[in-house]
Amino acid sequence: MTVRAGIPLPAALPAPAPGWAIGADVVVVGSGVAGLTAALRCAAGGLRTVIVTKARLDDGSTRWAQGGIAAALGEGDSPDQHLRDTLVAGAGLCDETAVGALVSEGPDAVRRLIALGARFDEEADGRISLTREGGHHRRRIAHAGGDATGAEISRALVAAVRRAGIDTVENALALDLLKDAEGRTAGVTLHVMGEGRQDGVGAVHAPAVVLATGGMGQVFSATTNPAVSTGDGVALALRAGAEVSDLEFVQFHPTVLFLGQGAEGRQPLISEAVRGEGAHLVDGAGVRFMAGQHELAELAPRDVVAKALTRRMREQGTDHMYLDARHFGAAMWRRRFPTILAACRAHGIDPVTAPVPVAPAAHYASGGVRTDLAGRTTVPGLYACGETACTGVHGANRLASNSLLEGLVFAERIAAAVAADRPAAGPPVPAPPPGGPGLLPTGARTAIQRAMTAGAGVLRSAAGLAAAAADLDRLAADTDRKPAEPGTDTWETANLHLVARVLVAVAALRPETRGCHWREDHPERDDAHWRRHLVATLAPAAEGSALAVHPTGTTAFPATRAPSAAQDPPTSAPHRADGAAKLETHEP
Repeated sequence: MTVRAGIPLPAALPAPAPGWAIGADVVVVGSGVAGLTAALRCAAGGLRTVIVTKARLDDGSTRWAQGGIAAALGEGDSPDQHLRDTLVAGAGLCDETAVGALVSEGPDAVRRLIALGARFDEEADGRISLTREGGHHRRRIAHAGGDATGAEISRALVAAVRRAGIDTVENALALDLLKDAEGRTAGVTLHVMGEGRQDGVGAVHAPAVVLATGGMGQVFSATTNPAVSTGDGVALALRAGAEVSDLEFVQFHPTVLFLGQGAEGRQPLISEAVRGEGAHLVDGAGVRFMAGQHELAELAPRDVVAKALTRRMREQGTDHMYLDARHFGAAMWRRRFPTILAACRAHGIDPVTAPVPVAPAAHYASGGVRTDLAGRTTVPGLYACGETACTGVHGANRLASNSLLEGLVFAERIAAAVAADRPAAGPPVPAPPPGGPGLLPTGARTAIQRAMTAGAGVLRSAAGLAAAAADLDRLAADTDRKPAEPGTDTWETANLHLVARVLVAVAALRPETRGCHWREDHPERDDAHWRRHLVATLAPAAEGSALAVHPTGTTAFPATRAPSAAQDPPTSAPHRADGAAKLETHEP
């Protein structure tokens, strides 16, 4: 079965030629927990390291993380128990070897973060204070500042980067991967927005590139992600010929502050830790509806809670439910959840005296650029970690608070791999011409988001996904529009459009409900046919890169699923002569 889009996609973003260049051994794109950890470890290993970040050094998704970081740090807990909870949440698609690496290496990675200067909340006896979140059978979530864990981790890592004197290019959007004549990574092109040593389009020449650009939440109308989360890393990797996997599994956080019908952009998150401390989900009549739905009730995995909440909304003809934590009292709200308390009050809601209106919103991409256990992608010299990557840890649904831990653990693994691989590259060759229909106007972003929310949001069906695909195709096929000028807004829109089209294509190919992929027309999980990973690539076509998806094979998805040596050319994603993108299915 082949699903072919009628509109070719750009092989590269239309952009001026680089007007300046700097050199490095490794360039890290992104400044969240994954990017900063990778950069620190690479620099400590003697590698000339450059960090490229889209905004300020401390302005990525990490700083917005509220709940905490999961690791088996508490008495009676163990990596095996953490592994079991992660596998259950992942709904049959986790790579158990990758999860094993995460949970076994996680506790020491957190301790190294503390040694670096991160300060977690403590009990009176000096032990790290631990809480629970959805899907966890133990208290294993370490937190800081009550509900400001990400801000504290970001603070500690940024301070360490500055102490280490690592070269940093801020306010820079990475555009496309540079390659040498052998197809190996040779750096990235980027556009610096603002004043500094560099300005405009330039390049960092390096034989190793680490993508740690965060997620793609801005592809939907309402998300918990910051404005910088426009899928840049996944889009760059696709244009470079890398494989992406599991892109259909977008986690919708069930408890996001409901700001009214039609609210768009970044929405305030109400951390799962609020439920971990005993808050209840109730409907408009005050009835708890998670009791009896799952053994963990409100602390069931996020996909279970989001589905139950959405079903209740549909049954009652409303667009939100409520989170009731009035029994916490004012003192606990101020001590444990000061950030959430302030956000609610800023929107006219006082959780001390009234239930908080909540609804699901796009939160986390469980899929991304496909890697092995050392973060290597299928493009020699290109690595990925954090939300940009698909390591196999999350499967069909991420377990709460595993994301910060994954960033720590796999960033350290990438640094070790870069040091061991010592990737080499010749001089970069000119990028292929963009081809395709050209850049979309800035206003197309809203159309993309609304099409994705309507057709590929919490509830999906063949008809809805087909409508979303048609809307996305029409945007590209509109030849009457005024040509858009290259710039940050139009480049981001192009990235959103690309990841949206691939996401819709793979979601349409998965006729089952699994994890955070909910098909109304196929409500059951189908292990016999669909306990597989959907792996997509783009391939060159006559004009740009054509998008087609084609399920092939039933091969395993082992720990060595990407090239073991960064110098070796990829063999797992052969390009088709007809210029089609390829989608494979892999059993876990």
